[in-house]
Amino acid sequence: MSPRPSPPKTPPTKAPRASAPPTKPTATTGTRFWLLKSEPEVFSIDHLAAAPKQTTFWNGVRNYQARNLLRDDIQVGDGVLFYHSNANPPAVAGLATVVRAGYPDATQFDPKSEGYDPDAKPDAPRWFVVDVRFAERFAQPIPLDHLRTMPALAEMVLLRKGSRLSVQPVTATEWKAIVEMGRRRTSG
Repeated sequence: MSPRPSPPKTPPTKAPRASAPPTKPTATTGTRFWLLKSEPEVFSIDHLAAAPKQTTFWNGVRNYQARNLLRDDIQVGDGVLFYHSNANPPAVAGLATVVRAGYPDATQFDPKSEGYDPDAKPDAPRWFVVDVRFAERFAQPIPLDHLRTMPALAEMVLLRKGSRLSVQPVTATEWKAIVEMGRRRTSG
């Protein structure tokens, strides 16, 4: 993820939906939840809060598994845990909401971009982005070490050994536990 102006609006490509989504929509809202990682010195929750309309596209993903989640599974209205990776300490910094489902990452077609992929073609894009809008900053980010102590997060993808994906599914139970903890830390 890097701070760049929004790419030109490209119509979303029709990609087949994955047969078994990594998270199940909640029974009451249909919302799914995700954790998106960003290095705070590149693009932090504060950058998102300061972005025009507090919205940006989530780019820079160059892993096929994470790409598939962006392209096939993440939908408008889904909740996002904004995670500061490669930070001291790494932590969940706040919340965002998906406001546009997956569409081709325009940087893959731009030879001047760090995201350029010479094998990507406009009629066969390889890389996708979603648009996210700032929702909430936790006054005190929830450090990774603290997340590891929370029983409700025992099976969380982020906490599994070797888990390095920059886009990860989050269960409704995990979402609720983290949001409640973040709001408690924010209010007192």
